Amino acid sequence: MTGSAGTKAAGSSAVLAMVSDPKLRDETDRVAAAVGVRVVHGGAAAVSRKTWSAAAAVMLDEAAARRCGQAPLPRRDHVCVVTLAHPATATWAAAVAVGARCVLTLPDQERELIHELAEAGEAARDDGSRGEVVAVVGGCGGAGASSLAVAVAQSARDALLVDLDPWGGGIDLLVGGESAPGLRWPDLALEGGRLNWSAVREALPRHRGISLLSGTRRGYELGDAPVNAVVDAARRGGVAVVCDLPRRLTDATQAALDAADLVVVVSRCDVRACAATAAMVPVLSAANPNLGLVVRGPSPGGLRATEVADIAGVPLLASIRAQPQLARQSEHGGLRLGRRSPLAAAARRVLAVLPSAGSARNGRAA
Repeated sequence: MTGSAGTKAAGSSAVLAMVSDPKLRDETDRVAAAVGVRVVHGGAAAVSRKTWSAAAAVMLDEAAARRCGQAPLPRRDHVCVVTLAHPATATWAAAVAVGARCVLTLPDQERELIHELAEAGEAARDDGSRGEVVAVVGGCGGAGASSLAVAVAQSARDALLVDLDPWGGGIDLLVGGESAPGLRWPDLALEGGRLNWSAVREALPRHRGISLLSGTRRGYELGDAPVNAVVDAARRGGVAVVCDLPRRLTDATQAALDAADLVVVVSRCDVRACAATAAMVPVLSAANPNLGLVVRGPSPGGLRATEVADIAGVPLLASIRAQPQLARQSEHGGLRLGRRSPLAAAARRVLAVLPSAGSARNGRAA
């Protein structure tokens, strides 16, 4: 996690630290470790313009800030002055001279430093790409929304699958990842805020190439702030986020609907399911108008997928013929879909419309 600027220049994703006090240095290292960024320690007297400019962020104590402020170094973003005691007038003067963004007292203001380092690290790695968010919800009971959510996540290049049903038993069971090590929703003590995606990803289970944020086999409550924080972190990390929603509006569900570039409603192909889906659509469209429908067979009464879409008033994205073997497969190691699987084909159709759905959403009024 740490290195020396004398032998290795700070890379664009590393943090340059010039802190002499051992206790303060330990505090800065601890915060950087929590964020998941690498720290390169250096001396202010020898820092070069290249090292200074290349670092994702710079942390300085008062003495280093004073020396750097007097050196011919360019102004830059993400410079922090850190201290163990309440900053004196001289500390603030040094911070102003070096162009620091903030003066932070540790450990009392460690949350502010975490936010600063996470933002700096992501800005350094940012190539302008953003992950897109798909919310999948059943228009009726037993529609297979969770199975489609898994299929969409498996079909994406890199995905985070988010389970938002506290009473669903955990989507990790459906993918066969219940034994994968990592944190589940009840293990996370989040109150919102800005998170670093690389740190979140390291903490979560990963199974067959998918990051999972699952529920558990015990009840728990889930608010909107943690959902917003995790989804935002993954989106800034360039990851496709697939949210499996329960059929009830909670704060967590609303957060996912607000963030979604596309809301996929899944319905069975029978009369009662069609009626239930049609009743649910106005509630969903009030939260997010970017809706698409996936209809799952069989059709016991001959109802067509296009007719379900017409009655519900939602564009049809895909129809899926019956796959009786999926239930058995999910009981023995979780869903593993071949490319020719009808469910996988429907998932690819969902992903194919995301760019246009994202553009439509970005153009709508907030």
